[in-house]
Amino acid sequence: MAKSVTQEFVKGLWNEIPPFRLVLGLCPTLAVTKSVENGIGMGLATTFVLVCSNILVSMMRKVIPPKVRIAAFIIIIATFVTVVELVMQAFTYPLFLTLGIFIPLIVVNCIVLGRAEAFAYKNGIMASIADGLGMGVGFTISLASLGAVREVLGSGTLLGKPIFGAGFEPFSFLVEAPGAFVALGLMLCLMNLCGKK
Repeated sequence: MAKSVTQEFVKGLWNEIPPFRLVLGLCPTLAVTKSVENGIGMGLATTFVLVCSNILVSMMRKVIPPKVRIAAFIIIIATFVTVVELVMQAFTYPLFLTLGIFIPLIVVNCIVLGRAEAFAYKNGIMASIADGLGMGVGFTISLASLGAVREVLGSGTLLGKPIFGAGFEPFSFLVEAPGAFVALGLMLCLMNLCGKK
């Protein structure tokens, strides 16, 4: 039991890391990763929703009729997204404004809905918690690392603090939308090279 729970957690950190291995959740991945702070904020919000919705779906899997399961999953997910949205408005309002529409869009994020359908609906609570936590932490690491590359090279800062001298010319292209695609493509290439070794 403990081994399988550990395996469910660890798979989301490398073998099935959402943006890089499963190529899921690319909309927020590309849109909010102009900085590390944005990436971590979005990742933690998604992790909370993933874990909580996985728990509830797993608990109710024998009660939810198969014909309405997707609608039930969306209602469960939307409930936790609303909680995240209200908490962020109350405690991290500047981050909430920066992430904007991408917080409510967690409801239709294919990672969250996919984990509810493919995993939590078919497995017990502990395995579902491990799965949601692993996928969420992997997603957060992905967003933070992509945000770090874009922020460091595109703005010359890390967590808003300058890290290069006055002579540094940032690649401002990287903090624009096309730069997100280029940075993600290069990181996917690096992940594939590391995976082959």
